[in-house]
Amino acid sequence: MRSILRIVTGLLFLQHGTAKYLGFPPSQMSGIDPASLGGIAGVLELVGGALIVVGLLTKPVAFVLSGLMAAAYWIAHAPQGFFPLLNGGELAALYCFVFLYFAC
Repeated sequence: MRSILRIVTGLLFLQHGTAKYLGFPPSQMSGIDPASLGGIAGVLELVGGALIVVGLLTKPVAFVLSGLMAAAYWIAHAPQGFFPLLNGGELAALYCFVFLYFAC
């Protein structure tokens, strides 16, 4: 079950990177500037998501991705309000703690 959680989490996370850099699935995130915060996050999502799916370097990659999601939450979501349900940050918070679980 842990492997299934890792693979599914990695595939779901990988979508964010493919949307930003490969334009699939098409979204408003496509065509992002690689030098922006979102662009750097996209590289981590693309490479890190793929590594999580195949189970390569899972612990260190998950640690980095956990930090990425914590930063994403505090930079993009927390300023919009306290409650994750209202500020749109519940997915970032969930990814953060799932990746932290894999890192430990």
